[in-house]
Amino acid sequence: MIKVGQIGLGAWGKNLLRNFYHLPGCQLKIGCDQDPQRLEKFRSEYPLAEFTTDFEEILSDGELQAVVVATPPESHYSLAKASLEAGKDVFVEKPLVLKVEKGEELVELAHRKGRILMVGHIMEYHPATLKLKELIESGELGRIYYLYFTRVNLGKVREIENALWSFAPHDISVILYLLEEEPVRVTANGMAYLREGIEDVAFSTLYFEGGVLAHIHVSWLDPHKIRKVTVVGQKKMVVFDDMESAEKIRIYDKGVDTHKDYESYGEYLSLRHGDILIPKLNLVEPLRSECEHFLQCVEKRTTPRSDGKDGLRVLKVLDAAQKSLKNGGTPIEFK
Repeated sequence: MIKVGQIGLGAWGKNLLRNFYHLPGCQLKIGCDQDPQRLEKFRSEYPLAEFTTDFEEILSDGELQAVVVATPPESHYSLAKASLEAGKDVFVEKPLVLKVEKGEELVELAHRKGRILMVGHIMEYHPATLKLKELIESGELGRIYYLYFTRVNLGKVREIENALWSFAPHDISVILYLLEEEPVRVTANGMAYLREGIEDVAFSTLYFEGGVLAHIHVSWLDPHKIRKVTVVGQKKMVVFDDMESAEKIRIYDKGVDTHKDYESYGEYLSLRHGDILIPKLNLVEPLRSECEHFLQCVEKRTTPRSDGKDGLRVLKVLDAAQKSLKNGGTPIEFK
């Protein structure tokens, strides 16, 4: 039985609490939050867990093997560092931290302490993302040309982090997971309409060696709620629409074919319109899969799919995009 403590039980933290509390092989022993009314509510919903407003109680509990950090991003560094130094394995929500050097410090600290550091890049555990990965690795799509991501809605306006930092970590993590390489250059543009200095909309582009292009559109000021990924390959194209209840993946046997025997340029290139395939997916809750993965890594001492290094890679892309955003879209060479 892996005993877990969780710091932060708010909008997203309550979902992590639900999963870790109910997962077999896990005991969510202590939950911590600064809101006493929230704690009273959870005491009745989760009677086998303790609740406190003092996170030091979690750090000092010798029975706890792991700590879940689901607080606002600006507190991730201090809480994750304190948990690692207390000898706990740590699951921290995205983004890992807000500064690259702080992320590097946490990754080095986890390595030195022999502790597991996992980042909550939930989309890497989505069945549809895993299917995209399978299609790319199998070669069914052919050489990948470009990808584009749309994550928009009319939603909660943040007071500290902009739309880039709030939404784009999901898509950046998927891009890096699918392509298994880092970009060579990043650009970003955006505008702040509701709060000065906090961009409500951002458009980012990642350029990869070999010519692959990845574009990300994020916004919380949009009339539509869209969560969509499109992958265009040499042979086939795929759309992952997370707003679809069941048919989340559609594979389009469409493309442009070349012919060896031709008399004109128009005959050299011809469009191909083939079938649309909707593969069946095992639609388990991605958050549950992510939480299970963390527990398995804690038990077996294995490296998480979205480990600290993965979180650091995403953070570096975010940092480059933020610099480009603040400099009017100036390309940032990625190192």
